[in-house]
Amino acid sequence: MGKQNYQFLDRTAAEALGELKEERVKVNRSAKVVKGGRRFAFSALTVVGNQDGIVGYGFGKAKEIPAAMQKAFKDGRKHLIRVPRVGTTIPHEVEGRYCSSHVRLIPASPGTGIIAGGTVRAVLELAGVKDVLSKSFGSTNPMNLVKATMDGLAQLRTKEQIAEVRGVEL
Repeated sequence: MGKQNYQFLDRTAAEALGELKEERVKVNRSAKVVKGGRRFAFSALTVVGNQDGIVGYGFGKAKEIPAAMQKAFKDGRKHLIRVPRVGTTIPHEVEGRYCSSHVRLIPASPGTGIIAGGTVRAVLELAGVKDVLSKSFGSTNPMNLVKATMDGLAQLRTKEQIAEVRGVEL
């Protein structure tokens, strides 16, 4: 299994953000066969973000769809990360991985838009990235694609951040 090596925002920073937008990525119905028939349960995968550099994902399960969505949104507030941006794009090319899903994110010139599949597009839109190219490889499981995209976004660093870590002046 893939290992997540990034830090989520702490609870106080997440609560200070205020309004977060939510986008449903996938709703799955599962059935348990019992003596009287089938019992259905639902799971929901959502992406939350403020479209200004903060994004996260959430997963929730319940007997009804609205309850699963609500749990997923609440879970998403716990998995927020900060995404560095340069103008309307990302600072550099990066590849995120989770299990057998790989997502390559490439900076694009202004006006390009988000060139990505539905799952990756949801994460990038709510992160506030407007111009980026992406390509996904391997598994297309929505949960793994979301986590691979989040892994890629968490690896991003601006020139200033790298210079500070190295102790160099720009």
